[in-house]
Amino acid sequence: MTLNRVIIDTDIGSDIDDAMALALAMRSPEIILEGVTTVYGDVDLRAKMVKKLLQFGNREDVHVYAGINNPLLNNREIWMAGHEGEGLLTEEDALEYDSKHAVDFIIETVMNNPGEITLVPIGPLTNIAASIIREPRIVENVKEIVLMGGVTRFGESGPEMRLVEHNIVCDPEAASVVFRSNAPIVMVGLDVTLKVIITEEERRKLHDTGNLLNIALSTMMKGWFEYNNEQHTYMHDPLTVALLIDRSLVKTRKMKVYVEYDNRPQTGQTLAMLADDGNVEVCLDVDQERFIQLLMERLVVERLE
Repeated sequence: MTLNRVIIDTDIGSDIDDAMALALAMRSPEIILEGVTTVYGDVDLRAKMVKKLLQFGNREDVHVYAGINNPLLNNREIWMAGHEGEGLLTEEDALEYDSKHAVDFIIETVMNNPGEITLVPIGPLTNIAASIIREPRIVENVKEIVLMGGVTRFGESGPEMRLVEHNIVCDPEAASVVFRSNAPIVMVGLDVTLKVIITEEERRKLHDTGNLLNIALSTMMKGWFEYNNEQHTYMHDPLTVALLIDRSLVKTRKMKVYVEYDNRPQTGQTLAMLADDGNVEVCLDVDQERFIQLLMERLVVERLE
């Protein structure tokens, strides 16, 4: 079994998929969680959500660090759904996380462990870009960056795909820094993540296990279903984490990726070109059934000791 030393960088709180991704990482022996960092908007609230889920998963050994709350150039409004933390946090919670800034933690961890650390950003790329700007040698010392973001429209559903993806359009300048850095990147975008769906059936299975982490996930998922007035959701971020467990879940092509960021109508688009010397492995197809099976097998466990 190959072990992956991982830092997850998350904007947990609105969609349920960040919490599901964190739970998958907690439940996977292939993943060594070096730490979790939060990004975008209310990073304090997000850090407390991470701490609570780690408590429920009996993983209080994992350290949590709050990061940058605004886009890199502080030039865009922050979007938050408004229900972040509902069904998880209470007024009685005393949830303290590490005082070190997320960017400092990322830089120190990567530079002290050359070639060992995989960064897994599943939110806007602000923390990662800031780390690269402050310490450019990260690019040659990180093992790889496996990120959720973007869309290329190269896949079989390309013509029907939306043009932009949330994590990129929230901070396209940061995304541009990361993609242009020449770091080794795996891009898990809408080309594949819109194919991986869970429904009310999976939510009930989580709830019925009776353990605290899964009940929290089920409650948060119910709130997300109600917010969207739908009984299904997409597992964008869990698929990203799953590639650290089984890379054969996806098919990729090597590309160069450029991000539009100049406040034009195309702002936030990820423009991809096939290139043998590209630094980005772009995911273009996914084995949906095998991924959902893996996700649920890892999460649907009974009460934890």
